[in-house]
Amino acid sequence: MKNLKFTFLFLFLCSIIACKNKEKESEKSIPEIQKVVPVNTKISIEPLTDSPEYADAKLALNTPKIMTIDGTSEFDFDFKLENYVLGNQTNSSNAEKLANSGKGQHIHFILDNKPYSAHYESNIKKQIPKGVHHLVAFISRSYHESVKNDSSVVYKKLMVGKNPVDTLGIDIDAPTLIYSRPKGTYVGKDTKQILLDFFILNTKLSETGNKVIASINGEEFVITKWEPYLIKGLPMGEVTIQLKLVDAKGNIISGPFNEVNRKIVLKENNK
Repeated sequence: MKNLKFTFLFLFLCSIIACKNKEKESEKSIPEIQKVVPVNTKISIEPLTDSPEYADAKLALNTPKIMTIDGTSEFDFDFKLENYVLGNQTNSSNAEKLANSGKGQHIHFILDNKPYSAHYESNIKKQIPKGVHHLVAFISRSYHESVKNDSSVVYKKLMVGKNPVDTLGIDIDAPTLIYSRPKGTYVGKDTKQILLDFFILNTKLSETGNKVIASINGEEFVITKWEPYLIKGLPMGEVTIQLKLVDAKGNIISGPFNEVNRKIVLKENNK
């Protein structure tokens, strides 16, 4: 009887040892890369600081708030500037940290909240399609951060052609969100931190009132203060960005431009 118990115990121990040896062999057969747990990069945003304020900078366009343009020929927008020099490099360390224009300070010209065109001279010639349009132009630092004061922006309603139809339902005095940055493709060091910037018209942002909700690759950030931000931790490749202007209850404020979606691309090099 004792011999039988000993035999059972011996066989049981042998089976445990055999199982452990199989586990070790199985582990050896797994390629090393399968054991690496991918690091999930966390996207974050934070205020951008250390920019010159340009509190007295002014941009003006001596035309009525509602402009009438006959036909669809090229139109001259003759902007006037005070206390600001186009073409200069902005004197800030941010010019080294962010994507920066080698041509210097400029004007962002935005029609119907579409991607802006950058202009380094105050006279801008544009072909404007027939219809009713919403024009916004504001002063930009060389690294594309907008100058934010009551006099640094021009916004107009354009009536182009004979009896144009307002398909957008534009109210020039309504609370409006205008998208500016980020834009386009970022390469190398410019991918490390990316400027998030927008313009707010006819309203203010606060913790208890209207807000901007930024969704970056699906991660949401609630913005209660109108200022520039840095986006950090973005992955390489295509990035989706959505901005929404909402009221205190989180509802999108009525307006054709108060929800906007854009895509940018991040690349490690120029290949």
